[in-house]
Amino acid sequence: MKSLKYLFDNNLAWATTIKEKDPEFFSQLSKQQTPEYLWIGCSDSRVPPNQLVNLPPGEIFVHRNIANIVVHTDLNCLSVIQYAVEVLKVKNIIVCGHYGCGGIKAALEEQEHGLIDNWLRHVKDVHRFNAERFEGLTHDEKLDLLCEINVKEQATNICNTTIVQNAWKQGCELSVHGWIYNLENGILKDLDTCVTSSDVNRRKT
Repeated sequence: MKSLKYLFDNNLAWATTIKEKDPEFFSQLSKQQTPEYLWIGCSDSRVPPNQLVNLPPGEIFVHRNIANIVVHTDLNCLSVIQYAVEVLKVKNIIVCGHYGCGGIKAALEEQEHGLIDNWLRHVKDVHRFNAERFEGLTHDEKLDLLCEINVKEQATNICNTTIVQNAWKQGCELSVHGWIYNLENGILKDLDTCVTSSDVNRRKT
């Protein structure tokens, strides 16, 4: 049986290094988690949330799936959002996509990919609803643009959940952000998609 011993060795080295810097780190961390951030990102192995923003374990509550999609029929994602908002009391929900996303690329292709096509239907719909914005663009430009628009669409979906709507009605301090990550230079970009309870209240007045 293959035990992947080298991963356990890596874990031991990592834990030892942490404890050398802060002997109480793990004992304190085990008692509670109080993150201020919920990160909804892509499952891509090249986009690890904590490393991207240089935060230690315990600082980010994370949900990941192919192409960082948020839909109202996904009870897994909705349960994560509810727990983060109502129990952990996070103050920020971040949807983070990335350029060169394989899921987004597959959604643009005119070929079958199997089961995942059902999931990527959501991205295809985003593309269809914004078809005019893609006219005259090269394939790479279309891919980058769809990566960005998809993030904004998912951020909107989060804002429209009953979970977030109820939190805002109750006066909770909660913001929803849309970001994108560049694999080629390691830099995050704010897509200027930040919605807060005060924004919602201004629209009602």
